[in-house]
Amino acid sequence: MAETFPLSIKIFADGADVEKMLELARNPQISGFTTNPTLMRSSGVTDYVGFAHQVLEHITDRPISFEVFSDDFDEMERQAHTLSSWGENVYVKIPITNTKGEGSAKLIRRLSSDGVKLNVTAILSLNQVRVAAEALEGSHGGIVSVFAGRIADTGKDPVPLMAAALHLLSPFPALELLWASPREVLNLVQADSVGCHIITATPEILKKIPVLGRDLDDLSLDTVKMFRDDAVAAGYSL
Repeated sequence: MAETFPLSIKIFADGADVEKMLELARNPQISGFTTNPTLMRSSGVTDYVGFAHQVLEHITDRPISFEVFSDDFDEMERQAHTLSSWGENVYVKIPITNTKGEGSAKLIRRLSSDGVKLNVTAILSLNQVRVAAEALEGSHGGIVSVFAGRIADTGKDPVPLMAAALHLLSPFPALELLWASPREVLNLVQADSVGCHIITATPEILKKIPVLGRDLDDLSLDTVKMFRDDAVAAGYSL
């Protein structure tokens, strides 16, 4: 990442590779971390508890979000309290619904009133933003994660929706809006321009941040050099 990050939005590194997470923890421009069962499975994590404790042993000064994985709200609640007990910096990710489409607002209210730090996740609509915000009302802080990248995948522009989501959260100053699942560095600029508090970024996107703000003619020259160097290295001839 660039030595001076030109945007004010907070970046949460998204992933489940312990080695990469610990490497990113040395970067002061990373404000927090998020993961989920899909990322964990993709990274080969087989022991949820062991993975989480290994990360939390080394990362104690920034928020880390771990997700429940039950489809039953009573079991979600138990898992949430377990996850929360692992550290003061743990945020528990609760999906806005279970797989049956049943809303989790009542559970969010109970957990929030119990003092569990929450990251309400898998949100894609403004109505879901409203439900999450109202369920978190009165909490000392919470994160509302809107999957802007998945919205864009449907062909819809996520920027107006994220701006509207931020407006919905304005009566709740303790809540932060998170732009989830970005697809490119441009999304960081968009999220920052809208006023989102947080954006997640995978290691692949983080590697591209040094290009942010580059002169386009200089970048063109670097691209030409790359093509030339690769052709020479490959020994191509015509």
